[in-house]
Amino acid sequence: MNVPSHHQPNLKKPHAAPSSGPLEWRRLVEWLHSDGVISEDEATRTIKRCAQAESVQHPLVRLASVSMRRAADNKALDIELLTEWLAARVNMTYLRIDPLKVDVSRVADAMGAVYAERHRILPVVVTPSELTVATSEPFVIDWVAEVERQSRRSVRRVLASPQEIHRYTVEFFALAKSVRAANKAGSNTGSSFEQLVELGKSNKQLDANDQNVVQVVDWLWQYAFDQRASDIHLEPRREQGVIRFRIDGILHQVYQMPMGVLNAMTARIKLLGRMDVIEKRRPLDGRIKTRNPAGDEIEMRISTLPTAFGEKMVMRIFDPESATKNLDELGFSSHDGQRWEALVKRPHGIILVTGPTGSGKTTTLYSSLKRIATEEVNVSTVEDPIEMIEPSFNQTQVQPQLDFGFAQGLRALMRQDPDIIMVGEIRDRETAEMAVQAALTGHLVFSTLHTNDAPSAVTRLLELGIPQYLINATLLGVLAQRLVRTLCKKCRVRDEEASREALAEMVKPWQINGGYKPYKAVGCVDCRMTGFLGRMGLYELLVVSEAFKTCVTSEPSIDPLRRQAITDGMRPLRLAGALRVAEGMTVIEEVLTATPPLS
Repeated sequence: MNVPSHHQPNLKKPHAAPSSGPLEWRRLVEWLHSDGVISEDEATRTIKRCAQAESVQHPLVRLASVSMRRAADNKALDIELLTEWLAARVNMTYLRIDPLKVDVSRVADAMGAVYAERHRILPVVVTPSELTVATSEPFVIDWVAEVERQSRRSVRRVLASPQEIHRYTVEFFALAKSVRAANKAGSNTGSSFEQLVELGKSNKQLDANDQNVVQVVDWLWQYAFDQRASDIHLEPRREQGVIRFRIDGILHQVYQMPMGVLNAMTARIKLLGRMDVIEKRRPLDGRIKTRNPAGDEIEMRISTLPTAFGEKMVMRIFDPESATKNLDELGFSSHDGQRWEALVKRPHGIILVTGPTGSGKTTTLYSSLKRIATEEVNVSTVEDPIEMIEPSFNQTQVQPQLDFGFAQGLRALMRQDPDIIMVGEIRDRETAEMAVQAALTGHLVFSTLHTNDAPSAVTRLLELGIPQYLINATLLGVLAQRLVRTLCKKCRVRDEEASREALAEMVKPWQINGGYKPYKAVGCVDCRMTGFLGRMGLYELLVVSEAFKTCVTSEPSIDPLRRQAITDGMRPLRLAGALRVAEGMTVIEEVLTATPPLS
């Protein structure tokens, strides 16, 4: 874990503050006033409120609870601002603990849980020569010599929020204890591919219900929800298993786990997902519904795959709020948003969404379908697999082992009196023909294709054998999309070195009109020093016009189709990204990585 350099808050320059012993809230109020952080009236009010009753709370927690206001801007002084101010005053490094950057197993080995709780300290970084310890009592140092003697390392103290220290002391040591106990119970579990195959043959089952394994799995899910992860990877390696989270499109290593524990965790999750726990020689799929810390239901799709060192598992987490996002939240510009809304309200025809895996196609489709799925219409889907359970849809999952694929599912849906149909993906000629037939008979059909851009969807349909006249009769529009990381609004700064010419060169011959407010990534504790927080969609919307239909008939190749689509109002993906850069929402590098070049 890299301890971030100190970022001094926008407060008056601190004075030296020699002191000793535990912090006392009255002295903190005096210092806040003397530093000009709070006014005299605010200091008087705070002393009066805090003096009304005694409390065992840490002084920083107590002062944060009375909602003091900063004199400079009337901003509420929360626990983080108070801790950061105190760190500056006592010349210590302020640290907001990022659990993703803490090696929990090494931390737990460096100090006992009882000792850490008694002194209200928490090791956060362990190196061969140094132990970085978080504390919320800058003047209590009687523990330092003992820790240095026991750990045989020099101690570096950093100041952190007392609430974070308490929370992560409990979480880290409990997790390490469960992992050690589970490892001891399952230490004889083989981890190589050959041993796993033999295990399956003998019908020997891991103890997936061991209480320690249950606790580690529960921790894994709650931790993933708390960190906004979209995917959880459990990966067997030669020596140890690795747990990684995908956050904002980037994978982060979270924990290294003994292989016996990782195997038991995998078995536990398969058991909960109603999967065959014994079968490890072929890929399996499952689904689990649970709740996040806020109490909201969360859907997780599970996939396993045999690898050289064991069974790899990936859990895709579906955000329950993604299906309720409006077009602005998805990233649609007003230009494309209005055209898309008009398109999805058409009575019949085919609307396609294209893009690579993980580009947000499912979120766009579910969000759009949910808005038009009123009580007056029957929305039916056939998917592989069902991504998210949505009560307002009638959802069906394909089952290839029963010869029930997309084409068969679509044929069955046609007898279910549907108004709107969503086909998970058009993969072959039979499915494409059924989708066209459904559109011709008065249904609105949504589906996805894997193409680089929107015009390529037309050539893909032609390659699948759909005649030009049927494409013209049924296709309403195509939406191509990508996801890019958005800049963290708390730490981004104006990029004075960015030139309009560089952006113009990227989208040449297009013109970027209007304001130009480029920002660059900096990094803060809220975005884990990455400079990015969250993702947004870039969209390329092709709406089929009469002129485009003529082009499909006369010149059904990609370049003429693209030129006509642009004439009709389509903005290419790279141009959509450049506009977001000009608005200060992302950076050029993100757009160049995610979008195909202009041709």
